Amino acid sequence: MSYERPNIQRMTGYSSGEQPNQPGIIKLNTNENPYPASAAVVAALQGLRVEDLRRYPQPLANEFRQMAAEYHHLQVDNFIATNGGDELLRLVITTFVEPGGAIAIAEPSYSLYPVLAEIQGCDVVRIDLEDDWKMGPDFAERLSASGASLAFLVNPHAPSGLLTPAASLRSIASTFKGVLVIDEAYVDFIDPALRHDAVSLVRELDNVLILRTMSKGYSLAGLRFAYGIGATSLIAPMLYKTRDSYNTDVISQLLATAALSDRASAALGWEKVRVERARVAAALTALGFSCAPSQSNFLLARVPSGDSRFVSTEIMAREFYQRLKDNGILVRYFDQPRLRDKLRITIGTHDENTRLLQKLESYVRMT
Repeated sequence: MSYERPNIQRMTGYSSGEQPNQPGIIKLNTNENPYPASAAVVAALQGLRVEDLRRYPQPLANEFRQMAAEYHHLQVDNFIATNGGDELLRLVITTFVEPGGAIAIAEPSYSLYPVLAEIQGCDVVRIDLEDDWKMGPDFAERLSASGASLAFLVNPHAPSGLLTPAASLRSIASTFKGVLVIDEAYVDFIDPALRHDAVSLVRELDNVLILRTMSKGYSLAGLRFAYGIGATSLIAPMLYKTRDSYNTDVISQLLATAALSDRASAALGWEKVRVERARVAAALTALGFSCAPSQSNFLLARVPSGDSRFVSTEIMAREFYQRLKDNGILVRYFDQPRLRDKLRITIGTHDENTRLLQKLESYVRMT
């Protein structure tokens, strides 16, 4: 006999990227930062006392929230700290969507969104993106007509890396009657010359909630720390009602605060990623791959067409993924519509990327 709720029994859980323990594996599959956290994080960790673990942490992570407020030029009440970005996503569904209600997502997108909706017993309205991964001209209209009370848009988009301008997001949020969550997990890797700024939307609109994480840009994926930015009317119910008590621990608060205080050091790594992203994209293009224009720390690359040995590019993509894995290089392969002929490749260090390209070049020559 099963004691699960019927919707939990029916659902399929989230499938994480592979996390191998073997030494020497090149991990280009889970969009981790290839460079270590800053010296400020190291110093904070070394200064941690065992005595600090005896008591509960500051419930609201106020030191971090204050620093985030100063960084983004907002008030402390515009911020909530969470145990990774995934907790924030769960909180917004729990807080703003009735069981049996609906959320809307762009398709394809982060695969955790529909999983969290299923847990809450929500319907998912999927609005297909164009062939170039952009939102269609009727996207805002379709979103408004969806009946959803909450929408998730990851920007830069995952898995393509495409950036939607803040002006387009403003237009969507202005017409949408629900809460628009802009998931900016990869925002730190955007070219500064683009001057992208979605935080300004929080000052203008009371239905925009922005997700930021310390996992990607600040090299703290193992720490599990993120934060939300929004109008106080969005933040307060999560902060004081639906958030777990003591949801972020002493260590994560300490290290996240140190990381945010040393943004200049982190930014050096962001620039290295941007340089490597351009190099890898150019090299893949020369090999016959087709890469979506990315402002993230990954590339979505469609594999080149091979000879008759391969039935399709979908089979070739899976074959390339497996060959790379067999040679100690992990990339991400998605067995789902529109993605089966592509590989998502996290940008690693120069040497890691070079080894990847060398292997792919040899595979292409064999086809």
